[in-house]
Amino acid sequence: MALRDTLRVMVVDDMSVSRGLLTQALEEMGVMSYQTENAGQAALNKIVANPVHLVLADYNMPGMNGLQLLEAVRANRMTQKVGYILVTGTPTKEMIDRGRTLGLNNLVKKPFTTGSLKAAIEQVVGRL
Repeated sequence: MALRDTLRVMVVDDMSVSRGLLTQALEEMGVMSYQTENAGQAALNKIVANPVHLVLADYNMPGMNGLQLLEAVRANRMTQKVGYILVTGTPTKEMIDRGRTLGLNNLVKKPFTTGSLKAAIEQVVGRL
């Protein structure tokens, strides 16, 4: 059985179009086991209750941004080992440095292609 058949992913983005693009790319890769959430706190609650293998999170979200969600994921014993990829249209050096400090596994710049997202995911979890 391929990794793509068992991989569980949480997609977090406050924009429904962005969530749709991410889930469409996952489906094109053959990853069908995913959940979506439009807010960091709600995603965190779901991840703690039912851990996933990988989080794809937008940076710019109201309430809890992608790095704040990363910090909360890493602070929880149940979720601290979850793979984490930040998705953003405007990565800055400060954002990348802060992410690395918090344990960010990878970063994907918008707009992305299915191929670039797959490459970023494979760097974190292995060959799909």
